[in-house]
Amino acid sequence: MIPSDVFREITELLEKAGIPYMLTGSWASNYHGAPRSTADIDFVISATPFQIQAFLKLVPSSEYYFDIPTAFEAAQKRSMFNVISDKTGWKIDLIFHKPGPFNDEKLRRRKKVELEGIPIFVATAEDVILSKLEWTKMGESLRQIEDAAGILKVQGKDLDLNYLEKWVDKLELSNQWASARKAAAISNQQ
Repeated sequence: MIPSDVFREITELLEKAGIPYMLTGSWASNYHGAPRSTADIDFVISATPFQIQAFLKLVPSSEYYFDIPTAFEAAQKRSMFNVISDKTGWKIDLIFHKPGPFNDEKLRRRKKVELEGIPIFVATAEDVILSKLEWTKMGESLRQIEDAAGILKVQGKDLDLNYLEKWVDKLELSNQWASARKAAAISNQQ
């Protein structure tokens, strides 16, 4: 099973269960920016416990490993759980949407694109950059800055800089934003 098979199967099951989702993390960064290898697929989901139950009933247990109590605990705590492909080892992280102005905006702005030949909802380039900057702020990860810089380089003038700078200010990400711009060799005057 190649990534496109996993994308197709998981997104179809999320949609059948009525769960809004968006691809985030490294795959979203790869889509919008410079590719790098990764062994997991991250989805932010907005789901009720009932929808999670419906989703897990649809997931073929002969092909995927998942833990039902962990999934329900994640639903209650608004955290995350995994579904792992037995055939390929691909790990799918299902991260519960945490309500708040920025997170609500990210989910609202998601775009349906074609990735690996599959129609799939993905976080916008701007929102992936901002998420990478947030992760950097929490853990000072150079990889996250490199991912953000890769998107800046590839997307360039197509990015909504007003949107980015509004949220950089609100989320207090000025230092991380400066680091990503420096890594992308973008001056502050642009």
